[in-house]
Order: sequence, then structure tokens, then C-alpha cells
Amino acid sequence: MSAQLQTEYFTGSLYALLDETFDNVHGFYLDQGTSLFETLATISAEEASIPVGGKCATVAAQVRHVAFYLDVLEKAVRTQQFERQDWGKIWRETNAVTPAEWESIKAALRQSYERIKALIADTPAWSDEQQIGGVIATIVHTAYHLGEIRQALCIIKP
Repeated sequence: MSAQLQTEYFTGSLYALLDETFDNVHGFYLDQGTSLFETLATISAEEASIPVGGKCATVAAQVRHVAFYLDVLEKAVRTQQFERQDWGKIWRETNAVTPAEWESIKAALRQSYERIKALIADTPAWSDEQQIGGVIATIVHTAYHLGEIRQALCIIKP
């Protein structure tokens, strides 16, 4: 007899973890006030433009990378076409940003995040390991970059 995960529990858990990662800390793994959008709200364009360390990217590049990752995942799951990506392009091209560019980068991230939530809502069943792994990787990948951004803040805003 096999045990199956009920879709509504899985989906509910995904939404809760995504919400914690991006918007509202529930206490699963983040401290209050440290979600991605809460963190980004404290960073100016000037601060987002500072390369952190000799080989590290700017905070702006980190944010653009997360949005790009979400976009690639969403398109791949919807189309079932897993195309090669130039994952290094954002790291090579994102440097200093103006205040308007910084706001645009954050808005693009918000839109990408909303599309991921819509993707989850549009998924009636989670029967494919690639789908499940992809959406879980979204949380893990974003949490990793949130950690990178928060570490950068320790250097940028000592």
C-alpha cells in the first residue's frame, strides 16, 4: 500500500513557505522582518549597486538572478520545454543601478513571484517529480540568495 501526499496539504505548505521566503515570516525558518521583500525594502539603489567582495555580485544582480530563475522555472513547467540558459549573463551585466532601475528590478521580482504562485494554483495535482522538485527548488534557491543578500548587508551596512 502506498502513501500519497494530499494535494491540498502539499500546495498549502508550498504557499506558506513561499510566503515566508518572499513576504511574511511565519517562523518556519526566518526571523521576523527578514523575508526577501522586507529585506529589499531596506536597501537603496546605491547600496544595491555595491559589489560585495572581489568576486561577488551586487545585490541588484542577486535579485535579478532570482527573478530570472523563477521565470525560467515557470516557463519550463508550463511548456515542459527545458531550454539551455545563460545563467552567467545577469552576473556579467548587472552592476550599478539607478533608483528607477532598482525599483524596476524589485517590481520584476514581485511579478515573477506572482507568476510562480499562479503556477501552483494552476497545478491540480503534483504527480511529476520534476514539478515537485522544481517548485521546492524555488524555495531553496531563493532562500539561498536571501542569505547571500543578508550577508552582503552586513558588509554594506556594518
